[in-house]
Amino acid sequence: MTSSKDGLTGRVLVCSGGRYESQANAQIRESIMDGWADCFGEDNVTAVHISAAASSIRILKPTIVFAIGSYLPESTYFGEVCREAKKIGAVTVFWATEDPYEQDANYRIADDFDVIFSCDRWGHNFYQRERVFHLPLAASPKLHYGEIEADSEKTIDVLFCGVAFTNRKDIVRNLLPVLRDLNIKIVGPGWGELGIGFSDARIEKSQLVELYRRSKLVLNLGRSLSFENKRFVIAPSTPGPRTFEAALAGAFQVFHEDTHEIRRYYSADEIPVFSNRVDFEQLVATYLDNNDLRVKMARKAQARTQAEHLYKHRIQYALRVLKDEGLIG
Repeated sequence: MTSSKDGLTGRVLVCSGGRYESQANAQIRESIMDGWADCFGEDNVTAVHISAAASSIRILKPTIVFAIGSYLPESTYFGEVCREAKKIGAVTVFWATEDPYEQDANYRIADDFDVIFSCDRWGHNFYQRERVFHLPLAASPKLHYGEIEADSEKTIDVLFCGVAFTNRKDIVRNLLPVLRDLNIKIVGPGWGELGIGFSDARIEKSQLVELYRRSKLVLNLGRSLSFENKRFVIAPSTPGPRTFEAALAGAFQVFHEDTHEIRRYYSADEIPVFSNRVDFEQLVATYLDNNDLRVKMARKAQARTQAEHLYKHRIQYALRVLKDEGLIG
């Protein structure tokens, strides 16, 4: 076993993946792997599907078992994984990347892991156990970085890519009087019914960086779809991964806010916000034809992301927590 570039020693086993793991979650897993590799070195980090995790623990004898993703599907059972880890004295950690949308089901992991991290600041308060910490998602330079070219041609006025959840449709319908005079591209399952400029197509993440490059304003709209969130009806608070990914890709984002959480991560001269049609109309008037200002702000948001919001920063924080809790040396 070799030491990492940060002087850390040990081996990390990352496990995730229910039977129905989405493409988005698979990419988050890959991004988190990159973060661990940045801290521990690629040779000391192994990723396996949950179905192979218990046997991998017996063979690889990792120092840290780091489970990520969803705890909701019946096919995703972490109890056996944690039992095998405890046999060899490994520290067990779970990073819940789907909070608060599944939070009624967090009892499935509550007693198994030494430490739990929740991607949602408000949601992390609803675990009935000790050692639960907030850890937002982030971006990966390998997967999301895009060069910002001040003179690149912008053929799209307003872009949004993502599923047409009910709350998103409500927001966009409210903005239609402004959007109908612009060249828009609103794309993702469920949008096609709204007419010209809307499409039900699915966009690959690799295509998304190119769309960001061609767009003047990128809408950032949170999601409302909850699977198991009826007990406390927890409203999501922390910006989702797309916020950090788009910033690293060089997009100029306009963020729809229900809370002020975005300001924990980006300032007003990096990502402006709106909460209604009047605000949005003002943002369009201010930024749509001011390429220099958009580029300046996008560069600031990208620099902030590179300095504070990469997965390696999240893993470094997680390691500090494990050390402060006396779980690693």
